[in-house]
Amino acid sequence: MSTSKNTIDYLKDQLASLHGVSTKRMFGEYCLYVDGLPIAFVCSDQLFIKPTETNKQLLIKELIGFPYPGAKPYFLIPADQWEDAEWLRELIIRTAKELRQGKK
Repeated sequence: MSTSKNTIDYLKDQLASLHGVSTKRMFGEYCLYVDGLPIAFVCSDQLFIKPTETNKQLLIKELIGFPYPGAKPYFLIPADQWEDAEWLRELIIRTAKELRQGKK
């Protein structure tokens, strides 16, 4: 099952105030980028974010999921948590910051 356009549009609306956020369609699913850095996948209408120590601290409940067969484990963010746009933006910001620091 691929991700619906409504799902990706809602997620983009929730993150609209963040600079540098973009998505790219890939095989019926999406990759979420911050300033060109891939940080999450949206697959089957579910958000899978790369695990980091700082974003783990923000999780209400640590759920692990696999966005596609053979993928490494990601944190699965339930859709009802997307409703809290401020929390979701903070999660994205912290994840991008830690991933950028890890690339140096």
